[in-house]
Amino acid sequence: MFATEKFTNPEAAYARVLEIYEHNTAILRDAFRQFSSGEGMPQRVRACYPFVRITTEKSTHTDTRQSFGFVAGPGCYETTITRPKLFHQYLLAQFKLVLQNHEVPLEVGVSELPIPVHFAFPEGIHVEGSLDPEHLRTLPDYFDLPDLATMDDRIANGTYEVDNGAWREGPHPLALFTGPRIDYSLHRLRHYTATSPDQFQRYVLFTNYAFYVDEFVRLGRHLMEPTDDPDELAYRRQYTAFVEPGNVTTWSANQTGTDTRPVSGVAPARQPQMPAYHLQRADGSGITLVNIGVGPSNAKTVTDHVAVLRPHGWLMLGHCAGLSASQRMGDYVLAHAYVRDDHVLDDDLPLWVPIPALAEVQLALQDAVASITQLDGYELKRIMRTGTVASVDDRNWELRDHRMPLLRFSQSRAIALDMESATVAANGFRFRVPYGTLLCVSDKPLHGEIKLPGMANTFYEQRVAQHLQIGIRALELLRNNGIEQVHSRKLRSFAEPAFR
Repeated sequence: MFATEKFTNPEAAYARVLEIYEHNTAILRDAFRQFSSGEGMPQRVRACYPFVRITTEKSTHTDTRQSFGFVAGPGCYETTITRPKLFHQYLLAQFKLVLQNHEVPLEVGVSELPIPVHFAFPEGIHVEGSLDPEHLRTLPDYFDLPDLATMDDRIANGTYEVDNGAWREGPHPLALFTGPRIDYSLHRLRHYTATSPDQFQRYVLFTNYAFYVDEFVRLGRHLMEPTDDPDELAYRRQYTAFVEPGNVTTWSANQTGTDTRPVSGVAPARQPQMPAYHLQRADGSGITLVNIGVGPSNAKTVTDHVAVLRPHGWLMLGHCAGLSASQRMGDYVLAHAYVRDDHVLDDDLPLWVPIPALAEVQLALQDAVASITQLDGYELKRIMRTGTVASVDDRNWELRDHRMPLLRFSQSRAIALDMESATVAANGFRFRVPYGTLLCVSDKPLHGEIKLPGMANTFYEQRVAQHLQIGIRALELLRNNGIEQVHSRKLRSFAEPAFR
């Protein structure tokens, strides 16, 4: 039905992608309703993702300061697209850059990659939920189901190889993620965070303690309240809503020309594994906070899925063990390197791959600490150290013979230890999402100051609010700098896909 067409206008190209996607997913939804109602199915039903492709015969001549928006060299580059409404602004931006930098048309058509029937229901309908055993048995006879072979991360990992081995022929990847890989993560995000992917903002905070969630909720709700202070009003107006698990939405009372709307959504009966909260802006460039809990496995799981939303940056805010005798409880650690003893990414990102500090993020974090604490120069150094953070996969590492890990930490000059920061940073590097880490020392196990309830509670009361304010200020500084400044060329591989 849809012939492949060429477009030189990004809006027209997007419109065709949307038309193909909406038409093909509607076919699957209608057929599944027929199937689940017991009506006869005369034949198998298949519908495929739309694709976008460019073919260029020229080498790239573009602004070398750019970190995305162009392909590596002559050849054919292609990707499949899903959920175009969710990615509307993102797709328009990528299409515009590719057209501008290569001066060749975008080709849009129907791929040969089937849409699994589960993914035709973007709001998370579980297609098997109402089916009897006979319908479940015959479901694969009539519909394509999710296929893990189409969802691997070889493109992001830099291990993807063109099947025919001919560089000029391709097709080569145009984006880091295929349609099925994105769909898989969007459904997982809803499951883990209890909020819709549509709610996520482009700047993300990850934390490993619920105390930060409590403070973020308090702050988010407070920013939605009306104020008569002109400066405070100007600040609050940038944020339009605050969303909690269950898509419970509190609307801002500070927007001009709108009536205050009642809170909407329904809180989940039980807390999700990694609840997410969203301080939203109208353009989607607000701040999302996710409580990833404890451990590198959770950190990898959630960043694997958030990455498909193509955020402009993410930061790890959490507590750590201070390893230096000169550190004090409540001091900040700005990570500039990582000891990766977390192990969850070893097969995707080998340990010999360095995880560089990104200057743009480091400066934003340092400036945010100075701004919130009102300290600078030598006084700022008194409460914040820049150094190496070691992330481990054993929370009780102190209970083993820890002479060998301590030797490694000493040789690496590590000044802090946690379980998540290296994972979050490594996945940021892997998925080309600008990353950074600011931790707060909550115990010093090597110096007799272990984390006990009384000590911890006092520390939390004194430091959590300030630490969260610093993280928010850092992300606001990154946003004000613009994405062209934030997205570092350090994240580019040799044959980097054009789409950011």
